[in-house]
Amino acid sequence: MTEIATPSQLRMSYLRWALVTVPAIVLIGSLMGLLSNSGYGNRWFAALDLPPITPPGWVFAAVWPILYICLGLSLAMILHARGAKGRGFALLLFFVQLVANFAWSPLFFSQHQVTTALYLIIFILMVTIATAFAFAPIRKAAAWLLVPYMAWLAFAAILNFQIDQRNPAAETLVPAAASTQIGRRQGDDPH
Repeated sequence: MTEIATPSQLRMSYLRWALVTVPAIVLIGSLMGLLSNSGYGNRWFAALDLPPITPPGWVFAAVWPILYICLGLSLAMILHARGAKGRGFALLLFFVQLVANFAWSPLFFSQHQVTTALYLIIFILMVTIATAFAFAPIRKAAAWLLVPYMAWLAFAAILNFQIDQRNPAAETLVPAAASTQIGRRQGDDPH
């Protein structure tokens, strides 16, 4: 067949990719956060000395799905660009940063490796910048969709750095156990 695809067929092909990439990235990213007990519900995290720039929990809950949607749309554009020069390398960079992104929450929230997580987030940011430059010649819109993600990664790296500075013993911090003495007042005899 030597027929050229119509614009409508091309849009449908992109939409088919997006119907796979967007939910997959949102789902995997959300699962990694959930499985690593990320956020303010994590007793270890709540026990840290958090810097003033730390946003409330709802900000993280709102920002990450939006960023994952942008990543999924960006990926769909590049997957759709079959035959584009540099596509394979661009996809490799994208998946390297994505796997590293998915590894950050377990490293930080489950393993309490704040310093290592800082190095990882800097790595993610650098690879994402390289990914944007690799995406730009293929689909400029795909590269632009990575800009909000890069801005958030830069902020998250600063936040991670400040947490690391304020909590030099974060890796060994053991939060107090949750109290099981409901209704007990100070001074009451526990026996």
